[in-house]
Amino acid sequence: MAATRKARPLTVVQLLPALESGGVERSTLEIADALVRAGHRAIVVSAGGRLLPALRETGAEHVELDIGRKSLLTLQHVRTLRRLFADERVDIVHARSRLPAWIGWLALRGMPATSRPRFVTTVHGLNSPSRYSAIMVRGERVVCVSETVREYVLRHYPKTDPTTLHVIPRGIDPTQFPRRASPDRDSRERIASLHPQLAGDGPLLLLPGRGTRLKGHADALALLGNLRADGIDARLWMPGAREAARADYIAELEADATRRGIADAVAITPPTAAIVEAYAASDLVLQLSRKPEAFGRTVVEALSVGRPVLGWAHGGVGELLRELLPDGAVAPFDDALLEQRAHALLAQCPPLPATMPCTLQAMQDATLAMYDDLVDDERNRQH
Repeated sequence: MAATRKARPLTVVQLLPALESGGVERSTLEIADALVRAGHRAIVVSAGGRLLPALRETGAEHVELDIGRKSLLTLQHVRTLRRLFADERVDIVHARSRLPAWIGWLALRGMPATSRPRFVTTVHGLNSPSRYSAIMVRGERVVCVSETVREYVLRHYPKTDPTTLHVIPRGIDPTQFPRRASPDRDSRERIASLHPQLAGDGPLLLLPGRGTRLKGHADALALLGNLRADGIDARLWMPGAREAARADYIAELEADATRRGIADAVAITPPTAAIVEAYAASDLVLQLSRKPEAFGRTVVEALSVGRPVLGWAHGGVGELLRELLPDGAVAPFDDALLEQRAHALLAQCPPLPATMPCTLQAMQDATLAMYDDLVDDERNRQH
C-alpha cells in the first residue's frame, strides 16, 4: 500500500557523493522513484555519474554539486545547499553518506528553525566509529538497513536515542529475481559457452563480488580445492572479481588456483549483467565477505531465484541467513564447517523460503511512511 498523499506534496532532497554504482546509489534511485510515483517531488544532489539518466527516467530532478569531495573547498557548497533548501521549500533532507551529511547539516544549522527542513540519515555501512562518522546518527530519523546496523549504532554511539532509529531493510523486486527451476541446464550451458572452465555435470559454485580481498575469493578457492579433493567435480565462477585496476590481486588469485590444482575449474571474470542467469546456472551461491556487511543483498537475490546460499554468519549476511536459511550460516572462518555445510547443501538443499520478506515495495513504503510521520510531527508541533 502506498504512503498517504498529503495536501501539499512533499519535497525531499537526497544527498550523496555521486551516482556511479553501489547500494547507496541504488537506494537513492529507488526512493526517488517511489516519491515521484506517490505525487511528491524528488531532488537528488550529487556530482552526477553513469546512473544520472536512470534517475531522470524516474521523474526526479538532479542538482550537480560535488558534495562528496574530501577538500576544504567542499564547504563552499554549504551556502548553495542552504539557498536550495529555502528556494525549493524543501520538507526533508535525507543524507546517505558522511561528507554530504556534514555539508547538509551545516546548511540546515544556518536556517531559521521555523523554516528548516527535517533531517534524515541512512546508515548504509558499518563505518569505523569516529566523530566524523557520528554525523550519520544525528538525523531526526536514522534509517538502519538491518538489525545488525541498529545494534552497531547503539553499541558505538550509546548516546543515540533508540527511538530515532528505524530498521528498514534494503529490498529486491521479486519479479526481477523470479524463481527458476533447479537444475537449470539451459542457463548452465549458456554460461559454460562463455566460460569453458565452467562446463561439466558437477555442481557450480557462484561468488559474485568486487575484486577485493574483503569479498573472500581466497576462501572460495580453498573450498573448491577441498570439494574437488573429495571427488566432487565442482566448478567456481567469480563474476565481478576481475577489474582493470586490480591486476595484481587477480594474479594472486590465479596463482592460488594453480597452486591448488584447480585453475581449470575456476572462472574469474568481470561483472555480469545477467546476474539472474548466473544465479540460475549455479547450484550453490557463496557470500564469504571477510568483513561484516551492513546488509546482504546477494543472500536475498539468490534465495529469491531458488538457490541456496552458504556464507560466513556475521553482519547482515549472518542476520539474513539465520532468518531465511540457517543451514547456510557458518561461523566466520571455520573452513572445516564451511566444507561440511557445502557438502550437505549440494547433496540435499533444504526448503527455501517461498517468499522474500525484504522487498523493494516494503522498503519504499516504509521510507515514505517515515517521511510522512516526520512532517506530520512538525505540523502538529506548529499547531
